[in-house]
Amino acid sequence: MLEFLNKYIFGVGVPIILIISGIYFLFLLKGFHITKIGKILKVFTKKNNNNGTSPLKALMLALAGPLGVGNIVGVSAAIYLGGFGAVFWMWVSAFLSMLLKYAEIVLAIKHRRYDKDGTPHGSAMFYIRDHFDNLRFSAFGKILAGLFAVFCIINSLSMGSMIQINAVSTSFKDILGIDPIICGLILAIITALIISKGSKRIINITEKLVPLMTLGYVCISLAVIIIKKDKISEATRLIFENAFTVRSGTGGILAFVLSRSIRYGVMRGLVSNEAGCGTAPIAHATADTQSPVEQGFFGIIEVFVDTILLCTMTAFVVILSYSDVEHFGNNFIMMTIRAYSTVLGKGAEYFLIAAILCFSFATVICWAHYGFECCIYFDNKKRLLLPYATVYVISVFLGTFLDTRFIWDIADFSIGAMTLINIFVMCSMTKEIKKETELYLNKKNTPE
Repeated sequence: MLEFLNKYIFGVGVPIILIISGIYFLFLLKGFHITKIGKILKVFTKKNNNNGTSPLKALMLALAGPLGVGNIVGVSAAIYLGGFGAVFWMWVSAFLSMLLKYAEIVLAIKHRRYDKDGTPHGSAMFYIRDHFDNLRFSAFGKILAGLFAVFCIINSLSMGSMIQINAVSTSFKDILGIDPIICGLILAIITALIISKGSKRIINITEKLVPLMTLGYVCISLAVIIIKKDKISEATRLIFENAFTVRSGTGGILAFVLSRSIRYGVMRGLVSNEAGCGTAPIAHATADTQSPVEQGFFGIIEVFVDTILLCTMTAFVVILSYSDVEHFGNNFIMMTIRAYSTVLGKGAEYFLIAAILCFSFATVICWAHYGFECCIYFDNKKRLLLPYATVYVISVFLGTFLDTRFIWDIADFSIGAMTLINIFVMCSMTKEIKKETELYLNKKNTPE
């Protein structure tokens, strides 16, 4: 049942809705993420004079969420299952997703709540409830927001935990020969120690881990691309050439929409940058900022770094060595690792293992934060945190040896459901998003 829903409902419906809604927001906001690049980049120069979580720290936490298997395993999976053209549709989804992520962050900042001690809490759940409260459909809003929170918790235990840890344990077993059980036990203990200290500890760790691992991954990817620079033009040609072919051969517009390149490119792009699914606002809402628009700018940068930069580098590395790694089939983690090691040698495998560990573990602790926030939404007295944390740590251990095919089905279903709910509400709140954006961009004192 899940496989059917993911293949024919979410696998087709979500990519179409993401593309259409992305185009809608592109025209609604007049493509300012292209025309106002100067203003967007200026947010990095603003100083944070408060003692709370800086906007940049919030960005690092948000980046930790998608910087997992989506950048490593997901890209190889998209290429193997959807062809080289899937990379093109990743780019398309990223370009359109930038404004979707911007919009959901703006809404999250505007509708966030605060604890008695001033700690901010923001998420899609809050702006969903507020929107339907304003429409006098409070009961429906509560149900929809509750469903979103439930799906988010499910996704935290599947995509955020088990799938990430499985990628780590698989690479450690295949390269280093380490028993997955031992790997899972160690990672579960470390996870428990970190998340037991709460969200502040999670934010502090991601602030240090994300920039370091991103820089290292960029360097090793550039090394492969430079060494094989003579094949870059051919790889680029294959991406564009295969983007508009239909493997099924059924022809027509329907066949184009159902093409594997689009489905896998857009869906893996979604898994990679999480734009539109409503999770990033949870991280960005922690920022100590009074400007929803400026924090939304960080969301645009987040998508660029995650999908345009890191996923593109991974894609080119895999394509440049595809004839040497295609035989790995569905073992996407080894496909990616060997794409690097065939060019850089055995030492690259150890670096990739470390990268996979850092990327995946950053995602694990970030999604723990998302799960905590969902639990707080259901009970602001925080009585659900300990039971959730216990289940989360157990899921980390189970992820090392469970069959991930079913886990992927659960993750795809939950993230697809979250996206449909979130996009529906966002499109219903476009007046608020547009008004907030225009007020900021039209201010004479905003930086150019």
